Amino acid sequence: MFRTESFMSRLFGLSQLTALATTALVSVALMAAPAAYAATKSTATKSSAKKTEKSAKSSQKSASAKATPSARKVIVVKNGKRTVVASSAAPVRAAFVPAKPSLAEAMGLRDTDDALSLRSSVALVLDQNTNEVLFQKNPTAVLPIASITKLMTALVVMDSKLPMDEMLTVSEDDRDTEKHSSSRLRFGTTLTRHEMLLLALMSSENRAASVLGRSYPGGLPAFVGAMNKKARELGMNDSHFVDSSGLSSSNVSSAMDLARLVNAAYRNPTIREFSTQTEHEVNVLGRTQHYVSTNRLVRGGNWEIGLQKTGYISEAGQCLVMQTRVNDRNVVMVFLDSVGKLSRFADATRVRTWLEHQPATQAQPRPFPTSPNLTQGPKSPAAILVSQQSHGT
Repeated sequence: MFRTESFMSRLFGLSQLTALATTALVSVALMAAPAAYAATKSTATKSSAKKTEKSAKSSQKSASAKATPSARKVIVVKNGKRTVVASSAAPVRAAFVPAKPSLAEAMGLRDTDDALSLRSSVALVLDQNTNEVLFQKNPTAVLPIASITKLMTALVVMDSKLPMDEMLTVSEDDRDTEKHSSSRLRFGTTLTRHEMLLLALMSSENRAASVLGRSYPGGLPAFVGAMNKKARELGMNDSHFVDSSGLSSSNVSSAMDLARLVNAAYRNPTIREFSTQTEHEVNVLGRTQHYVSTNRLVRGGNWEIGLQKTGYISEAGQCLVMQTRVNDRNVVMVFLDSVGKLSRFADATRVRTWLEHQPATQAQPRPFPTSPNLTQGPKSPAAILVSQQSHGT
């Protein structure tokens, strides 16, 4: 029998046959390699593309979930059917809205330095008996005065000689459409003019002030006209009023004008009493409402205050006017556009500490200054700052 293996072995030799076979196999492998590589690369590329696409979708879904919280649903199965019985969206975080700057801040008045480092953009301290300007800071700047307006409201009410025991009713006409503020005097509440004026001065109740203006003969337009007429009579030439509550930023004045207003209001014993009362209770539609003074120095301080009024709207900042007695001297203090809610009271305390270190003088009365002098009192307040720091004022 003819054996091919033995023939080929004898013809080429075993070693040569092995070499030929190896060469043939290598050639076949080299010819097949490009196709295999191409196929492998294509598969890898598709796999990578799928992974990239999947990763992108996952990131997009995650970002979307963070941006918009998913709704929470409560699902029950009834008769083989899935039913949504409750659905509520997850809470959405509100966008940050920066505080609206006051007019004084927009005018750059907060950058004004003073020797007492007050937080108020405007300050004026006046000797009530002599009209001497003891301290001042931007005293002629005309700015919104917020609820300080209610002092003029009180003057016009008292000048009107209307019966203080007349019953007045809060109505929809007294709703605040300017600032949309709330009030505990609900519509339908009936109080005497006496109580309305008390709440307006002591607790700065806006609806009470609105009722006082609206119930004036001729209504609110006539009342506002009387307010501006009174301002002219008092020499308040930088002042203008548009409502009885002070909610409008168009109620404007200067510190010099407000000192005149404080002096005029102080001469009325009813306004003095109502503005410095610490608390009062009234019946509002069958419920007892407890009101307190908006001035913390009246409520719990060791001050001798004869008249006061606070005020705030965003355009005016925190405001305070007072008549008080310091170091055996009657003084009028005016602070406008104070930065913080408590800083107007801290400024008043800081001024009082400075005044307590001033020597008592027997100055002669002088006319009310038409324009403030350029000094800040008989003695520079800079020397007193060290003692004030120890008191934390």
